[in-house]
Amino acid sequence: VQLQASGGGLVQAGGSLRLSCAASGCTFVTGSVGWFRQAPGREREFVAGLSWRTGAAYVDSVKGRFTISRDSENNTVYLQMNSLIVEDTAVYFCAVRTSWIVKFGVRDYNHWGQGTLVTVSS
Repeated sequence: VQLQASGGGLVQAGGSLRLSCAASGCTFVTGSVGWFRQAPGREREFVAGLSWRTGAAYVDSVKGRFTISRDSENNTVYLQMNSLIVEDTAVYFCAVRTSWIVKFGVRDYNHWGQGTLVTVSS
């Protein structure tokens, strides 16, 4: 299983970015996928997750601003990030787990992408 995250960059506060997570060797259709982030000096934290069965889940701090979605044909998951704030600055990772249940813990995920850096300037 390989996950390739991309789409990070430098953006001003209030701007938008769309992250992509392309998968090979697995499918997003039957399992669940999560986006996590890790800011400097902080632990990796759950941001958003998507299950084919239960839909999307978000951490409170991004609700209404971020949207997770899936393109099954291209086996890619996206994280649309709008109204970005400085506190969203972090390395963002995608991860998958075989179960359809979305979990919020780092240890609950089997495979991880390499991360993509998002920097939001004030």
